[in-house]
Amino acid sequence: MATSWGAAFFMLVASCVCSTAFHRDHQTWFEGIFLSSMCPINVSASVLYGIMFDAGSTGTRIHVYTFVQKIPGQLPVLEGEIFDSVKPGLSAFVDQPKQGAETVQGLLEVAKDSIPRSHWKRTPVVLKATAGLRLLPEQKAQALLFEVQEIFKKSPFLVPNDSVSIMDGSYEGILAWITVNFLTGQLHGHSQETMGTLDLGGASTQITFLPQLQKTLEQTPRDYLTSFEMFNSTYKLYTHSYLGFGLKAARLATLGALATEGIDPHTFRSACLPRYLEAEWIFGGVKYQYGGNQEGEVGFEPCYAEVLRVVQGKLHQPDEIHRSSFYAFSYYYDRAVDTDMIDYEKGGVLKVEDFERKAREVCDNLENFTSGSPFLCMDLSYITALLKDGFGFADDTILKNMQAQLYL
Repeated sequence: MATSWGAAFFMLVASCVCSTAFHRDHQTWFEGIFLSSMCPINVSASVLYGIMFDAGSTGTRIHVYTFVQKIPGQLPVLEGEIFDSVKPGLSAFVDQPKQGAETVQGLLEVAKDSIPRSHWKRTPVVLKATAGLRLLPEQKAQALLFEVQEIFKKSPFLVPNDSVSIMDGSYEGILAWITVNFLTGQLHGHSQETMGTLDLGGASTQITFLPQLQKTLEQTPRDYLTSFEMFNSTYKLYTHSYLGFGLKAARLATLGALATEGIDPHTFRSACLPRYLEAEWIFGGVKYQYGGNQEGEVGFEPCYAEVLRVVQGKLHQPDEIHRSSFYAFSYYYDRAVDTDMIDYEKGGVLKVEDFERKAREVCDNLENFTSGSPFLCMDLSYITALLKDGFGFADDTILKNMQAQLYL
């Protein structure tokens, strides 16, 4: 997923120093990997390195981090980041797992060029796959992970147990929430005035916030709640990951192609696309033919009716979010930047209604938006429907878009 793994990785190291504890029925992946493997080796060093691979549905990203332990026993300072990525994601190599693993091998060269040779053996390397692999049949997903594990074993870096695996969707939401609220200073001290987070990836989407009302805790499904202690405070979060509701998975659902595996020579059509468009699109290793409604309606209203069917009645709607503000990133940020609603570097502040306004502008004037993605109308309409009819946000809900700030 597109959340900054940099800040997330930073918090993993913080977990080591500050004894973060999560209360769930099973050990979290970062407790097992980082607390047992990274910390005993590196915590006494003045300079620490870590390598995190984020294997998302649309691409694989590597983040190489440098931390400086300036004062023993205190939180290490994130000194720098090296970032690189490749497309497509591992899931595109569903039937060629060795070829998929080779993309990871190429990114490992970035780490070797970035980290002094003397630190290689004590620098942990971890890959966490997200929704792209969760959507694959388990046997095929595991074949991909096995080949990546073999690549790691041949590398000069420290390979912890379970260093290559699929992350539970709820942990994506938790790490995003920790990342945002730590970087914005909300987790310093004992304040529990925090911001919720909305993360929209290619195959899944997450919503996470800290409930303030007892009513929310009582009315929320139990598996949507998780508690943890950090910095001498206890937090009980509402968090859930919706698999199949990411932006690109939603395109397939809107087109009616979600479970078809690219029927050939069928062309999937939508009112969200330019009327005379004829094109093909590859997602998850499957090729789809798609196009506009050559004789039917096009524009915002018929498009919104299509995307509404994807989300309506399928997501939990906690009442408390009407009183909250959220940080929104990943594809929320990308589409806002693509349509000049916010600045690429500075981010910006939007309301939910701004996405609907822009969706109407784009969808009702498709001939004027030919330079961008042909899915721009569909994506903006889906984001609007997801926020309003899926999660139940009000039109005037404040969304802070801060992707640029997350990439440290």
